[in-house]
Amino acid sequence: MNIVFMGTPEFAVPSLDMIIAEGYNVVGVVTQPDKPQGRKKVLTPTPVKAAAERHGLPVFQPVKLRAPEAVAQLAEWKPDLIVTAAFGQILPKAVLDMPVRGCVNVHGSLLPKYRGGAPIQRSIINGEPVTGVTLMFMAEGLDTGDMISRVEVAITDEDTSGSMFVKLSEAGSKLLQEEMPRLVAGETTAVPQDEAEASYARNLTRDDEKMDWNRTSRELFNQIRGLVPFSGAFTMWDEQVFKVWAAANPKQADVLSSSDAGQAEPGTVLQLGRNGIEVRTGDGSLWLTEVQPAGKKVMQAADFARGGTLKPGTVLQ
Repeated sequence: MNIVFMGTPEFAVPSLDMIIAEGYNVVGVVTQPDKPQGRKKVLTPTPVKAAAERHGLPVFQPVKLRAPEAVAQLAEWKPDLIVTAAFGQILPKAVLDMPVRGCVNVHGSLLPKYRGGAPIQRSIINGEPVTGVTLMFMAEGLDTGDMISRVEVAITDEDTSGSMFVKLSEAGSKLLQEEMPRLVAGETTAVPQDEAEASYARNLTRDDEKMDWNRTSRELFNQIRGLVPFSGAFTMWDEQVFKVWAAANPKQADVLSSSDAGQAEPGTVLQLGRNGIEVRTGDGSLWLTEVQPAGKKVMQAADFARGGTLKPGTVLQ
């Protein structure tokens, strides 16, 4: 039984490690091309490539999987089963039809909700109390294939996208581990998705990072958590980007700091102190606890507040 694994970020690594640890025959790994990272733009392998190389597996990094030469390269491995997890490219029909046991995907949501490329981030941004992982057969549509199994994972107020990626990658690995014997034997059963319940988690853009202080404290709190640790949310201060990396849970936030604070314009800095920076929102206030001024490193908001450059009454745009 020849298995080809396709994946790119850390989310996919536990599934690859599990398949190898269980003794299945992985004949090759497909991942995205190396990308420059950091200020020095150092060409860096994907986490899946690094894992594959640790295991001594051949790695293929096509720019476009649907290119004829890429399909031909994949066919040389003669896959009986293809397993994917956050690969990052849509598989063409020629690849979907290649393995006799089909193509299986470990998807980070409870399908049919949150199909698409950013299901974990969108779940947190939208304030979902629970998400999960779905193991599914792949089809030509975007995450539309029949579902094999699912597992739920709670989202707490302490979670960020970073922590949920870890939780869901581990849950996905266990889900795949349970199903692998049936997948290899061709005995897996699956059920169609209910299209009436489908929703999409489009990839994040710069607009998703902008903070609108007219929104509720809870909505802004969720937005910040959903963007950590990848990009962070941002507002504008003195015509420069002012990033926000963490905020206090609104349920624990202090009451508005003065009698007229409730009349302040959303985005107004109400006070600065050891708790951080309190900013007026659409329904109250939010304490920012980790910030990053333009050209600076991430710091505790309380430390930044002691610098005295940001004053009460300043309106963040």
